[in-house]
Amino acid sequence: MPSSWAAHSCHLLARLAHPVLWFPKVAVFNVPQEAAMAFPHLQQPSFLLASLKADSVNKPFAQRCQDLVKVIEDFPAKELHAIFPWLVESIFGSLDGVLVGWNLRCLQGRVSPVEYSIAMEFLDPGGPMMKLVYKLQAEDYKFDFPVSYLPGPVKASIQERVLPDSPLYHNKVQFPPTGGLGLNLALNPFEYYMFFFALSLITQKPLPGTLHIRTSDCAYFILVDRYLSWFLPTEGSVLPALSSSPGGPNPSPAPRTPTMPFASYGLHHTSLLKRHISHQTSVNADPASHEIWRSETLLQVFVEMWLHHYSLEMYQKMQSPHAKESFTPTEEHVLVVRLLLKHLHAFSNSLKPEQVSPSTHSHATSPLEEFKRAAVPRFVQQKLYLFLQHCFGHWPLDASFRAVLEMWLSYLQPWRYAPEKQAQSSDCQARCVSERWAPFVQENLLMYTKLFVGFLSRALRTDLVSPKNALMVFRVAKVFAQPNLAEMIQKGEQLFLEPELVIPHRQHRLFTAPTFTGSFLSSWPPAVTDASFKVKSHVYSLEGQDCKYTPMFGPEVRTLVLRLAQLITQAKQTAKSISDQCGESTAGRPFLSWLGFCSTDTNGSYAANDLDEMGQDSVRKTDEYLEKALEYLCQMFRLSEAQLTQLTLALGTTQDENGKKQLPDCVVGEDGLILTPLGRYQIINGLRRFDIEYQGDSELQPIRSYEIASLVRVLFRLSSAINRRFAGPMAALCSRADFLGSFCRYHLTEPGLADRHLLSPVARGCAARRPRGPRLSLRFLGSYRTLLSLLLAFFVASLFCIGPLPCALLLVLGYLLYAVAMTLLTERSKLHHL
Repeated sequence: MPSSWAAHSCHLLARLAHPVLWFPKVAVFNVPQEAAMAFPHLQQPSFLLASLKADSVNKPFAQRCQDLVKVIEDFPAKELHAIFPWLVESIFGSLDGVLVGWNLRCLQGRVSPVEYSIAMEFLDPGGPMMKLVYKLQAEDYKFDFPVSYLPGPVKASIQERVLPDSPLYHNKVQFPPTGGLGLNLALNPFEYYMFFFALSLITQKPLPGTLHIRTSDCAYFILVDRYLSWFLPTEGSVLPALSSSPGGPNPSPAPRTPTMPFASYGLHHTSLLKRHISHQTSVNADPASHEIWRSETLLQVFVEMWLHHYSLEMYQKMQSPHAKESFTPTEEHVLVVRLLLKHLHAFSNSLKPEQVSPSTHSHATSPLEEFKRAAVPRFVQQKLYLFLQHCFGHWPLDASFRAVLEMWLSYLQPWRYAPEKQAQSSDCQARCVSERWAPFVQENLLMYTKLFVGFLSRALRTDLVSPKNALMVFRVAKVFAQPNLAEMIQKGEQLFLEPELVIPHRQHRLFTAPTFTGSFLSSWPPAVTDASFKVKSHVYSLEGQDCKYTPMFGPEVRTLVLRLAQLITQAKQTAKSISDQCGESTAGRPFLSWLGFCSTDTNGSYAANDLDEMGQDSVRKTDEYLEKALEYLCQMFRLSEAQLTQLTLALGTTQDENGKKQLPDCVVGEDGLILTPLGRYQIINGLRRFDIEYQGDSELQPIRSYEIASLVRVLFRLSSAINRRFAGPMAALCSRADFLGSFCRYHLTEPGLADRHLLSPVARGCAARRPRGPRLSLRFLGSYRTLLSLLLAFFVASLFCIGPLPCALLLVLGYLLYAVAMTLLTERSKLHHL
């Protein structure tokens, strides 16, 4: 069969101009992209590869997948290794993001059910693509991966000839010869496949029109979940067996790496795989040892590609307000990371009770069980902390932060993913956080305390009247108010702040990462000292030896919590005021108000927020969220009702004698009023406001919703032409001292312009520089209200058998009488003021 396939390939090769994407919607590759995928060990062109590229143009997606399944089953690894890099790139897209591949991040079952089911079956962890990976793995093929596409800290480290800490990169860096193009990693097929799969989440940009796709319904998100369930199983101690064809090679052999040890779960220890098979005569003696390398590789690849975008040095530099962001994650990225964290908690918590404690560890413990114990603290903790710190400090102050918030809260609650959670009852005792989780809380102290302070600083700068923002405050307060959790956090802070014991042999190994063998800590006398050492090791490893720790239950954070409690109380009052005002305006709105017949407040009464669009139901939700959040905060920090009342009064949120809101807190400067920090808080949360009115040219103000845009523009051009043509006569008429002059001034000058109080110094300067003379304004004719009023008048006149022309004359006569009366009243009021 290979010979006939090669003959067929030779025939198709002449038709091959450019390689193409292997997806239902065909897109063309560039020739340089094909050249970039060439590998040094490929000396002759692969006719199989050429044939597959040609078929990608002429055959539908389903047929191409069927052909690939046959090729993977029938062809030897020697032929398959030539098509593997092209196939991986055609599925996941190019590393530079130009080629989208199968576009798995936008592929959904309800939109494209046929393509979705075929793609998911082909890429399943037990499907044809993974069989190809294991087939190549058996022959120990290597594939070059460019270092330039790795995350920033890893790329910078390798380019500086410094090996990264992660064992994922050990013994893989290929330095180029003199004149070489760049550094590469020599990856085995499984690593190469997973590198592309993980990086496609970051390198592939969403296509136009796909911004509102639900992430959890997409093929990529579901594939991540399947890979996690397969390679990090929560049930059983051995990974699922892979089916292989009869007589074929054994699937999924362990990668053949040099005997040089590398750190997997500690700083100076070999990997679990090497530790467990070093004394075995055959790797098949222990199936778990045979398979653990896949679990280890998958987790390291996901963590490195999704989380390792910030180093400790970079994080410290990012604290500067002038620092530029190096990498900005998307909401989809955050959702996938949350999926990873939730599964890792379930994976770690699937240990049997007798296997959880390190004291019960023995040489009989399987590698997978030890890997479960070490996965989160050794691979995830530090990189996740820096990732979350960046998100808390740089994410926009809007509702999209909810994704980051839920990711953080998922990591803080491993007990939600413990097997015993299903057996809990619904009483309050069941919701109490067990003491079993105290070590996790203590060894992740900064995740709870420093990030909580970071959330407080965000909450103080957001509009808490918004239901979405109120919900986020409620979610955090509810999680931290779980019974016994605050006490665990306080215990962890006490362990960190307790003074150091003077132990001579301890100085040279301060705050290094402990191992899981038990020997590192067995010589320490008191148990509390061991716990204190673990907490200090955690804090200093994440923040550095010279960090300044702010206790979560100390006076500084308590002050922030009190300020948040004040803003919650004020936001509740504001939401009620908005609700009352909306109710009054709705009740007093006349019929046909939707046509613009009612008076329109162009300035608005409050700052825009979700309540304006969602109505009374949102007010109720906001009030419920804020009420419960305030209750939880008082419970956590033991705040009394008297404290809240006193601090609320101190902010000056009480109404004045007339029941109207006061102006925001400000001071008088050279150019007018200047907001104080308190005033800015009051405006952001809608607690107070300035009375804003339009002070510019009334003819140039924005077109309103009750106006016809095209008609307003036409009338503006017409009135401008009239004003330019008759500027002199209009000025002469308005300067007269008789009744005709008063009549013209009433119509041709802007009423109250001279008496208007301009608040802005810039507006005062502009008004002084540009005096306005008499002019005609026809903009009122562009209003729906005016036109419908005229139509209604003509309709009523027709009922009394009055024609259009007599009706128009009557309207003009009526207006003239009205104008004369208003002119006389205006002149009399001016004489009275004089």
